[in-house]
Amino acid sequence: MSEIKPIHIIGGGMAGSEAAWQAANMGVPVILHEMRGVKGTDAHQTDKLAELVCSNSFRSDDHELNAVGVLHEEMRRANGIIIPTADKHQVPAGSALAVDREGFAEAVTVKLEAHPLISIVREEVDGLPPADWDSVIIATGPLTSLPLAESIRAHTGEEDLAFFDAIAPIVYVDSIDMDKAWRQSRYDKPGPHGDTAAYINCPLDEVQYNAFIDALIEGEKTEFKEWEKDTPYFEGCLPIEVMAERGRETLRFGPMKPVGLTNPHNPDVKAHAVVQLRQDNALGTLWNMVGFQTKLKYGAQSEIFRAIPGLENAQFARLGGIHRNTFLNSPKLLDERLRMKSLPRIRFAGQVTGVEGYVESAAMGLLAGRFAAAERLGRELPNPPETTALGALIKHITGGHLEGKATFQPMNINFGLFPPADPDTVQTKDPETGKRLRGKDKGRAKKRSQAARALTDVDAWLARQKDSIPA
Repeated sequence: MSEIKPIHIIGGGMAGSEAAWQAANMGVPVILHEMRGVKGTDAHQTDKLAELVCSNSFRSDDHELNAVGVLHEEMRRANGIIIPTADKHQVPAGSALAVDREGFAEAVTVKLEAHPLISIVREEVDGLPPADWDSVIIATGPLTSLPLAESIRAHTGEEDLAFFDAIAPIVYVDSIDMDKAWRQSRYDKPGPHGDTAAYINCPLDEVQYNAFIDALIEGEKTEFKEWEKDTPYFEGCLPIEVMAERGRETLRFGPMKPVGLTNPHNPDVKAHAVVQLRQDNALGTLWNMVGFQTKLKYGAQSEIFRAIPGLENAQFARLGGIHRNTFLNSPKLLDERLRMKSLPRIRFAGQVTGVEGYVESAAMGLLAGRFAAAERLGRELPNPPETTALGALIKHITGGHLEGKATFQPMNINFGLFPPADPDTVQTKDPETGKRLRGKDKGRAKKRSQAARALTDVDAWLARQKDSIPA
């Protein structure tokens, strides 16, 4: 048998790391090109692979009622690197899967460096890959270098779409005043390890909340460059001050909602709003401000956030920031195997395809790596069924968006992307009372059915690949 030519993967973030792992585990050599180490970005702090830039959370790990939890479980069953490594570096976060970001990135880097079929080259690819790279995955993510982005745009003739993604501040836990703040998860909901106090909560009364909103709106913001001014935000990751500008009550129904919490320092008084912090590292020394991504200047952040009860003396390990994300018009440019229609030797993976979130980015890397490796080996690899989270997500970005929509927008995984549940599989009555399920209970029953179907179908999809992909 002739020597197998390598697959070239550009970008060592979530998608590129997962793609390399999947392809190499199928027996195909990989050359992973990562520019960090020779050239930095506006948002990364290290040269580690799979570095987490924004939050340290992979969101809900509930694979019965939450679509991203289903995606987690599918990626575990697909012998992934991202989610299983996250499991090993988990920090308390209620029902969410959050990680010690430094330990996580270090572990992914070590695994990839140790793989006998993966070579890591530290260099910038500043244009379309050379013609002799006949199988390429571009997984450069939201911070694609400008020369590469320009070369892609020049080839496709498409104007790149872009949006801003903001970073939340991180606080040293010993600088939080626990005589005012307290530990509790909303509704005391336990996480995977039974923790019902995974968040630190800082309460605001109505006067404090309104003063906070005024300060957010009036605070000095980061100046955008001329070419950035017309770039829209992604609705799922709005800067906190942009939410405040949309209405004074917006934050109280978003990241500062006070529901499901009781202040033990003043149990008879319900907070008007609550700021939550979530553990950010394994030692528990760093906590990030949940939903507090921001484009406020550093001085304004320090002043405004220290006006929050419990954070008067807060010391920040990192203040918030902002960077630009770019993504392709994937339904027009990519086929169902993530190949560029006009240049099929090149695939794309990760956020550049128009998915949003760490998990979704890694999921596209998982699929791109498998597709490229199967193609290299001359084997058939069908797309995952649309009933799975993997299948629903790739269907959306390669043609499942609303027909006639003027623009293609980034998307997180959600049950709205799945085909409806089979009515015959959906529980309709409470097993204890025999009463018909209604409202939220009825909705949960549908989600349980969709989730169970997804995992059954992904198992069947993976089973058909056993001859191609070692366990």
